[in-house]
Amino acid sequence: MARILAIDYGGKRTGLAVTDPLQIIATGLATIESRDLIPYLKKYFLAEPVELIIIGLPKNWDESDTHGTAPAQAAIKRLKKEFPAIPVKAVDERYTSKMAKDAMLQMGMKKKDRQVKGNVDIIAATIILQEYLQSARI
Repeated sequence: MARILAIDYGGKRTGLAVTDPLQIIATGLATIESRDLIPYLKKYFLAEPVELIIIGLPKNWDESDTHGTAPAQAAIKRLKKEFPAIPVKAVDERYTSKMAKDAMLQMGMKKKDRQVKGNVDIIAATIILQEYLQSARI
């Protein structure tokens, strides 16, 4: 089986997470500069087969767009153009950053490490992927 890759796209940084080949476990992969996303994925896809890309689509509680919705939609469009053979699915990512921050506290992560914004991005991508895996199994 090929992996599923999740993206927490941001204006500056992007968090990435992937499943294991059996698509059971979601694991943080990397935090990269958003402008480097496509080149990074081209390299990654040469090394690892990926059958689906999940990308978080930020929305407000009332379903209206946030400041991050348009950049995420542009990223989706670019992913579909650059990787036409891999389906791209947008999923709700509401509250994932807050959940990531809460998870860092619960894990006992030191304050210095919690302040590294890239840590939030990679954990948020992992949460997006884990939630997708759970909903797919229902």
